[in-house]
Amino acid sequence: MLNIAGVVRDSIVDGPGIRVAIFCQGCPHHCPGCHNPETWPFEGGMPMEEEDLAEIVRSNPLAKGVTFSGGEPFAQAEGFARLAKMLKAEGYEVASYSGYTFEQLLAGTPAQRELLESLDVLIDGPFVQARRSLQLVFRGSDNQRVLDVPASLAAGQAVEQSAPRWHGEY
Repeated sequence: MLNIAGVVRDSIVDGPGIRVAIFCQGCPHHCPGCHNPETWPFEGGMPMEEEDLAEIVRSNPLAKGVTFSGGEPFAQAEGFARLAKMLKAEGYEVASYSGYTFEQLLAGTPAQRELLESLDVLIDGPFVQARRSLQLVFRGSDNQRVLDVPASLAAGQAVEQSAPRWHGEY
């Protein structure tokens, strides 16, 4: 069971192509300038089963990817890991935003590591208002990285995503 703030069934701003964006409720980071401060409280939101969320994704035949946002998806890592595995098994590209860095997640809880291992792409790091840039694609501040998670796990260090579509080139 996940605590969800909302779902956008046809997002074009949370990763390349048409995606389903799932926003979780609850975030410990409270980044100044956050564009989703209503997701900070861990109270509220809407409890949803992972299978029900997967069905929402399946209901959009144009969506080829899913993005977890928030809030902080890694604060509900166990449920998001189950959902990510389910969706990847069906051929979806799974990405997640996190205020934690890749390095912090590597040293995090077993559930956080499981979610990390279930992703294709991670946009990591807190939003830093002083480093905000409207020139960036799929991130808000230039300290955030778009990472190739399988390559990063294999290398034991952060590896930037090299696919042009993750950098605004189609």
